[in-house]
Amino acid sequence: MARFEDKVVIVTGAAGGIGKEVVRKLAGEQAKVVLVDLNEDAIKTVQAELGLTEKNSLAVKADVSKEENVKNYVDKAMSKFGRIDGFVNNAGVEGPAKPLEEVTEKDFDFVYGINVKGVLFGLKYVLPIMKAQKSGAIVNTSSVAGLIGSPSMVLYNSSKHAVMGINKVAALEAAAFNVRVNTVNPGVINTKMMRNIEENVAPGAAEAAKAAYNDAVPMKRYGEPQEVANVIAFLLSDEASYVSSSSYTIDGALYNV
Repeated sequence: MARFEDKVVIVTGAAGGIGKEVVRKLAGEQAKVVLVDLNEDAIKTVQAELGLTEKNSLAVKADVSKEENVKNYVDKAMSKFGRIDGFVNNAGVEGPAKPLEEVTEKDFDFVYGINVKGVLFGLKYVLPIMKAQKSGAIVNTSSVAGLIGSPSMVLYNSSKHAVMGINKVAALEAAAFNVRVNTVNPGVINTKMMRNIEENVAPGAAEAAKAAYNDAVPMKRYGEPQEVANVIAFLLSDEASYVSSSSYTIDGALYNV
């Protein structure tokens, strides 16, 4: 079933573990996909690996913490495809793992620049287009970290809490225009980001950290990126036509909140 035939979807963080699987899922259902990432070579590699063409895809290098970069990828998407039907506001970083009192302004600016400014600016430039179309669906990638607190992860946790707040406001402002806005909140997912987190929270003992995370999950395993992509695709699709301002945890029942 091609739920996204002739639909245009922007995916930020498209070279990452979850982003790549979202692109794979959407392209497999006939979407035209705009791949956005800071690593231009990596998104071109994703294009080639997935067999995407100039007709059904566009790769745009962007630092989402820079407003002009965000405006540029939206402008390029519109110039090539003429509309935006879906937006996966997915780019994010985990940042350093350190006690709150050791956090620097540089640390803060880095994490909040991508995780918060990137999400906000994406919405700032995509929402007016969808409002004018009177249609569209947006999925912001938060995290279970946006629902709880975690020692040594104050910047990541608080930035993902901010995404939750931004999502609520955007959903309310967009609802009258038939535009839906939701979040996904992944738990421990088998990606490079989790490898970084494991090493950050337990330097030199990443495998032990991974085993501890794994054992804490009631399903006793890490989630896979495609399992997150499946939920994102549902939220973008017409099957979720009355779903907005919602948050979907994808965590194997880890955080029962």
